[in-house]
Amino acid sequence: MLAIQNVTIIPVTGPPIHEGTLVIDEGKIKHVGRDVDVSGCEEVIEGRGRVVTPGWIDAHTHLGIDEEGVGWEGADFNETSEPMTPHLRAIDGVNPADQGFIDAAEAGITSAQVLPGSANVIGGLTAVVKVKPGNVVEDIVVKEEAGLKMALGENPKKFHGQQGRAPVTRMGIAAMIRERFVQAAHYIETDQLRDLRLEAIGKVLERKLPLCVHAHRADDIMTAIRIANEFEIDLHIEHVTEGHKIAHHLEKYKERYKFSVGPTLSSRKKVELGNISWETYATLDDHGVPFAIITDHPVIPIGQLQTSIQLAVKAGLDSDVGLEGVTIRAAEVLGIADRTGSIEVGKDADLVLWDKHPIKENGRAEMTFVDGERVYNIHH
Repeated sequence: MLAIQNVTIIPVTGPPIHEGTLVIDEGKIKHVGRDVDVSGCEEVIEGRGRVVTPGWIDAHTHLGIDEEGVGWEGADFNETSEPMTPHLRAIDGVNPADQGFIDAAEAGITSAQVLPGSANVIGGLTAVVKVKPGNVVEDIVVKEEAGLKMALGENPKKFHGQQGRAPVTRMGIAAMIRERFVQAAHYIETDQLRDLRLEAIGKVLERKLPLCVHAHRADDIMTAIRIANEFEIDLHIEHVTEGHKIAHHLEKYKERYKFSVGPTLSSRKKVELGNISWETYATLDDHGVPFAIITDHPVIPIGQLQTSIQLAVKAGLDSDVGLEGVTIRAAEVLGIADRTGSIEVGKDADLVLWDKHPIKENGRAEMTFVDGERVYNIHH
């Protein structure tokens, strides 16, 4: 067993515990509180003046499939040979040796969703992984299939339109999605030869997986909602760049659908990013819309997740809500809140020891634990 004592514990789902102690045993959180016996622990870390939070979660990344520093060889996130590839699986492209995993651990990030890119209308199945050492993806995977990636707007129509094939308009994107969804609905109701493409979409139609939709512009966000309403499926809208413009509409769906906002630290390199704003976060929160905060790594480096929260707070977001956006809210978005996202007895010991509060005081991660294993130590 390992203990961290005399530390400020921020459970996220409850009030801070000052001069608290937590105990890790067999990868789980065993005890949390002020009067905790640590006599049976093999190691006791003195945390006086420091802060412990849940491990952070980035709900939208391309870790391991859009690798850093290796050029085309590590670019495995967009299978652009055709516009509809629902049968692809992100897990088949993830390289656990990607430098991004090391950077994530140093930044206090312990879990992430890995998605195919947004060049295709339907890009494939996403995965959720832990940020810990592993020679093969099976060592780090939490969910082999976490959602089905779909993209609206500029990216698919630009790439495939330039190749002289559909889609070339936003209407074409939506029509292709509906057509394939109708085919999948027929497939799951009949006894046919196995079709991996329709099978993947069928999991969305049967609500076994959410549809994870890349949408920046307000009209694309509403198209995603329109399609989800039509087919009665679960929906996770990612980026939500113009969410501040339609917050009153999104408020209607705050209990039904999930949202992730970011990356806002990027430039306006595309037309649909013209209205990017740090005020999106506070505006959505003012309307009671919960959300995760994301980097879209490597669009912006995963280590800048902390900076992203701080800039959102500077623009009006409550700092506690900012922390929730990379802990419990992100865990809820990914369907892993039963395991991680808060400091509670019985949950995975995914924890970060900071030298001070990471948002209010710009604290630095000193140690990162994943499943009780120390994956980063600033002192070594």
